[in-house]
Amino acid sequence: MIMSKTITLRLSDESYAKLSLAAREENRSLANLIETLALGKLEEDLFADDFEMSEIFTNDRLLKKLEKGHLQARERKGRFVA
Repeated sequence: MIMSKTITLRLSDESYAKLSLAAREENRSLANLIETLALGKLEEDLFADDFEMSEIFTNDRLLKKLEKGHLQARERKGRFVA
């Protein structure tokens, strides 16, 4: 059985009030609301949706650049820019 983790989160009074109200309105615990919102944000920001993937795979110029960059990275050519 996987145990859930406990964290401590510091919130301003204003943020706490907003989150508490939202949790009550959705009939959720505050922890569940924060987890749901955080995971939703990660999903939105880190992963491309079906529409975005379709645009990527139909853009031949972009695909050629990605392939070239992949090969250069594999050969350790060029440099990574952060």
